[in-house]
Amino acid sequence: MKAVLRAERLSAGYNGVPVVHDVDLTVNAGEIAVILGPNGAGKTTTMMALCGELPAMSGDVLWNGEPTTRPLHQRARDGLALITEERSVFMSLTVAENLRVGNADKSALEFFPELKPLLGRRAGLLSGGEQQILTVARALARSPKVVLADELSLGLAPLVVKRLLGALREAADRGVGVLIVEQHIHQAIAIADSVYMLRQGRIQSVGSAAEARNDLSAIEASYLTGGSGPE
Repeated sequence: MKAVLRAERLSAGYNGVPVVHDVDLTVNAGEIAVILGPNGAGKTTTMMALCGELPAMSGDVLWNGEPTTRPLHQRARDGLALITEERSVFMSLTVAENLRVGNADKSALEFFPELKPLLGRRAGLLSGGEQQILTVARALARSPKVVLADELSLGLAPLVVKRLLGALREAADRGVGVLIVEQHIHQAIAIADSVYMLRQGRIQSVGSAAEARNDLSAIEASYLTGGSGPE
């Protein structure tokens, strides 16, 4: 598989203090990788460094095999989509207007046909789950090369979470590289191809999702022991 996004010995943090250290990670086209770990392990920091929101303190981020230090908005133009727990919608605009503003074409409705009857409704009147569905639909409709999804399911009902993660699986099956940080570990592992365990800012283990599914008790125990600082 082709590596679209990679981290090589990546360290990043805040105010000159590293939170993650020497992270090696690969996002392949057509595959889903998931980062798991307790609170404070550095999952979000890793995602922010990969997308360009946070500069690397050392090591490299590679886009299509080439090192990059470009900010998020430039990486977005090249095909990187970032989805966070915050609903990235314009509340005063309708669903249809949100899609147009995001340069999202009709394929948004292919991923989420349930948006069709909501096209004329203002986004501010949607439920939290519907707003996040709109956010993900807009991101996927722009045919990204890589999607980074950081806790996109926070505060949402399990059925909505399953729907969102299922759409990311569908995108990966179409050739998109996907990296997710997700609190619903069972659902995340169910749709993933590879799993990175992050603890105290370092990659503790790397393996296939199939291996992780056979060792869920150990993964869950890791979550109970906590991290070491900022995410």
